[in-house]
Amino acid sequence: MRKFNKSSKLADVRYEVRGPIVDLADKMAARGESIFKLNIGNPAAFDLFAPDEIIHDVLIKAPDCQGYSDSKGLFSARKAIMQHYQLRGLKNISLDDVYTGNGVSELILLSMQALLDNGDEVLLPAPDYPLWTAAVNLSGGKPVHYLCDEQANWYPDIADMRSKVTSRTKAIVVINPNNPTGSVYPREVLLDIIQVARENDLMIFCDEIYEQLLMDGVQHESLAALAPDIFVVTLNGLSKSHRIAGYRAGWLVFSGNKKVARDYIEGVEMLTTMRLCANVPAQAIIQTALGGYQSLVELMQPGGRIYEQRQFVYERLNSIDGITVAKPQGAFYIFPRIDVAKFNITDDAQFALDLLQQQKVLIVQGTGFNWINPDHFRVVYLARVEMLAKVMDRLEIFLRSYQQKITFSEPLAAVEE
Repeated sequence: MRKFNKSSKLADVRYEVRGPIVDLADKMAARGESIFKLNIGNPAAFDLFAPDEIIHDVLIKAPDCQGYSDSKGLFSARKAIMQHYQLRGLKNISLDDVYTGNGVSELILLSMQALLDNGDEVLLPAPDYPLWTAAVNLSGGKPVHYLCDEQANWYPDIADMRSKVTSRTKAIVVINPNNPTGSVYPREVLLDIIQVARENDLMIFCDEIYEQLLMDGVQHESLAALAPDIFVVTLNGLSKSHRIAGYRAGWLVFSGNKKVARDYIEGVEMLTTMRLCANVPAQAIIQTALGGYQSLVELMQPGGRIYEQRQFVYERLNSIDGITVAKPQGAFYIFPRIDVAKFNITDDAQFALDLLQQQKVLIVQGTGFNWINPDHFRVVYLARVEMLAKVMDRLEIFLRSYQQKITFSEPLAAVEE
């Protein structure tokens, strides 16, 4: 197991979902300005609350959740997680392969710290959830981004992925369903990714936090179930599916060829032990959350709130001159393309800042997700249709006359004064 790389420069770590533009939005809100915040996927912020059964369990079980649990987690939680994946088709997992965590975010960093030595490379999607890139950097590794193809439903470009494997590559990261694009990968794409890993003796990390947020009849397949001969780490949790982002209930599961990953597993075990344990009250509700009726399903079907919000924002964005967008089928994000020539855009962070200052709408620019060009931005469509309508009106008004004229550094400097 590697030691934490003290020479990693925090300044080199990009995690721009939270950053100077968000800081400005907070300052504007503190001055009494009303900001439409569509930048973070926090269900409770948009009145999408946890199921009553979950809240009831928290209250009932709280007195019994005092003290540390086993460093891997409560037996009841790990057993429920193991059974969840056995039902998803993972055949070679046991209770010892399941680790709970304080949300998937903690486990992403922990999993990279256990893996990487200085200069080791990890293949990550572009666009990606930027914490993955930050975690690789902070762990002394080098993030290498493979392209996802907007013209092919944002599926990974397998040829590009294969071309970026080197002797230093340790693993491939797959985010499915994808944040920020909302793409859900079919079996044939997953099998192609597995083949790249198989050819090059690579591990695979599967971020499946949105596995239950599916629309239009698409089905999610767990990659690990298709790769019994490869060591796979699957990460998931309850923040999105059960609308309890603040509870921090996540987990990771080892499957496949665990013999080749003995040192890595030892490193993960050491790091989880150093952390003592994950949040015990949150662990205590995992069994209830994964069993029985799943209220999210209704929200994702026609007539359901999230489905109808997706439909509305997709149609409105495509109706705005200079904006085009692929239709997402999972998660609750949409990743529109901007006609950069029409609006003279060379800096998408400047675009996001101008939109915030002029129309009080907060989004995240595409380069914040390690996308290569300044021609996309992400919208979280968890807000009710009435709020989304106001936001789309403001975006349309903004773009009718928008021409980018100044660099991002100039207004940002003024903000800091």
